[in-house]
Amino acid sequence: MSESRRGRPRDADVDERVLRATTDLLLTRGYAGLSVDEVAERAQVAKTTLYRRWPTKDHLALAVVTRLQDDDEITDTGDIRRDLADYLEKIAAGLNRMRAAGRPAGQQDDPSAGTVAELVAAAARHDDIGRLERAMYARRNALARRLLERARDRGELRPDLDLEALFDQLAGALYYRVLITGDPVGRAYAERLVASALAGALSREGPP
Repeated sequence: MSESRRGRPRDADVDERVLRATTDLLLTRGYAGLSVDEVAERAQVAKTTLYRRWPTKDHLALAVVTRLQDDDEITDTGDIRRDLADYLEKIAAGLNRMRAAGRPAGQQDDPSAGTVAELVAAAARHDDIGRLERAMYARRNALARRLLERARDRGELRPDLDLEALFDQLAGALYYRVLITGDPVGRAYAERLVASALAGALSREGPP
């Protein structure tokens, strides 16, 4: 197939300008204040180009959240309690950042889910966004599962432990608090959650 039939390659500089502009608008104005047209103006990109790549502001918001999540690292220090608490703290920080997006300084502790809920709703509105969200979480979750697998392999966790169920207990609890109860999530809660989830999961013998 010729280059002309394949079309021109995607311009990474355009993507970067658009995502920077979207990130700034989303974090300062929130989901309601995010405008595709304003993103195009700030990024100095033709609206037709932007809409061709991101058809709605749902697509733009998800692209930003995906990039923010992909920038977070998951470390393996050999201490599963600490490593899981660190990982959950990073998830919590991302959720809190999206929950507070666009709110005035005095309302940062508002318990409503904010942009987090909007992205969940976007997955229901658009099949392609649902697929993209699941792929985003699958990448992150795979890293966490490998963390658990290594802890099991070195003897920290029981060999018969259901790692998928354990991870669901941990991550699911954070999203439940943000989306349903509105209760705060942070380091202290992450440590409590890990301690509770690992109460029956640790190997009695401990690591060799």
